[in-house]
Amino acid sequence: MAPVQELAVDEEKVKKAVQSGIPLTITTYTLPHEIEAYIEKVITIFLRQIEKENLRDYIVYCVQELAVNAKKANTKRVYFMERGLDLNNPKDYKDGMDSFKEDTLTNIGHYLQLQKEKGLYIKLILQIKNNIIYIEVRNNVAITKIELIRIHDKLARSRQYDNLEDALGQVLDDAEGAGLGLVILVLMLKKIGLNEDSFDISSNEKETIARVLIPMDKVLVENFAALSASIVDNVKSLPQFPENILLVQKLIGDPKAEITNIARKISMDPAITADLLKIVNSAQYMLSKKVDSIAEAVKMMGIRGIKNLLYSYGTQQVLGEDSADKKALWEHSYKTAFYAFNLIKVFHKDPNVLDDVYVGGILHDMGKIVFASAHPDLIGHIRQFCDQKSLPPATFENLSAGMNHADIGALIAEKWNFPEALVNAIRYHHDPRSSPEKYRTLVDTVYLANMFCEYENGNVTFDQFDSAVLENFGITTKNQIDSLLARFSAGFKKENKT
Repeated sequence: MAPVQELAVDEEKVKKAVQSGIPLTITTYTLPHEIEAYIEKVITIFLRQIEKENLRDYIVYCVQELAVNAKKANTKRVYFMERGLDLNNPKDYKDGMDSFKEDTLTNIGHYLQLQKEKGLYIKLILQIKNNIIYIEVRNNVAITKIELIRIHDKLARSRQYDNLEDALGQVLDDAEGAGLGLVILVLMLKKIGLNEDSFDISSNEKETIARVLIPMDKVLVENFAALSASIVDNVKSLPQFPENILLVQKLIGDPKAEITNIARKISMDPAITADLLKIVNSAQYMLSKKVDSIAEAVKMMGIRGIKNLLYSYGTQQVLGEDSADKKALWEHSYKTAFYAFNLIKVFHKDPNVLDDVYVGGILHDMGKIVFASAHPDLIGHIRQFCDQKSLPPATFENLSAGMNHADIGALIAEKWNFPEALVNAIRYHHDPRSSPEKYRTLVDTVYLANMFCEYENGNVTFDQFDSAVLENFGITTKNQIDSLLARFSAGFKKENKT
């Protein structure tokens, strides 16, 4: 028998997912041994990045248990289908389950092939965000009421056990693939200080979702929050906006100010003037003739648009782009802004969001740019803070590589009195589901534009996009993303060619 070929893990992809809070996804139809080994390696590398390798055995067990259960659920569907039995009919269910285990074990290859032909998958999603490890195992069949009752019965029983010996002393029916295994899973969670509330199984019309949430060590969570605040408080290279921008902002805020006065003040700064004319004459305004008058440009952009321009321009003035790293970050930010603007034009056409989404795209990675801008004394301060709080060495490395950059960027935006909409776009651009409903369209758009850029660069795959965000935009297939990206990318290149 030929040895099973091991699948190689892209460690850089795992590392980037940890730093950016992007979900890692692994999809399989039959869960062969080489995929199980691959999943184990991914989990190991993932936990190493967050200095939580001590959780490895627990998480590997939980994932394997849930994946096997999902596989069995898929097998049950094709088995019942082949026998002409109705899973939702109590009599059919009993008849099918009486022979399910024996029949499928003796001919498992046949049923696995049927699962694959019908596209029944098992999908693992692994992610860290807000200092919580999210584990999901999904399979694309809906759970029946009978199955759900049996599973919740097993979970309820698990509360009475304090250790594995107690559980093994009971006679538990594991024919459902959700008996003793799930009890052990709950006991595993108890061993790391959690309870059955950290585990949940739910279903919609398309999928069954088994979810485990593992909060990071509480002290570590508090230290990350304190570290982010400390960085912002101690960044001496981040003063208030330049005086010329503050003067224009003050004038804009005066209800008695006239457009001509605002235009005159802007025209006194050649750099702001150039940016304003560039934006107004860009493809997003689709003008029939070029605008050269500052007054006319101010009227076209409006007060809200001018305010957003100042936030963007002021941030770049303060943070600069005097290094290759910073130039690359700003290039990514401008592309994200362009894609976000076009996404709104295609899908939502909300004029208020249209004004905010472009600058939200430009500023979403402020936290990363802070580190690219940091002076040696700031780096020293952060290292000292990590040492004082006994944070592992990887904490500093992950922070400097981008972990928590959304929180850091949002804190800086608050320090600079940015409007709430932009603060939320920065804070939640990797975690749109946590954003306030009021700003959800804005946050979803910036998130999706950023993911388009990552997808274009080969850093993420279609499976890693947030399904809820895609649904909000009516995107259901990889081909739709490829088509949109081709248009947006061509437009960005055309607009920025020199």
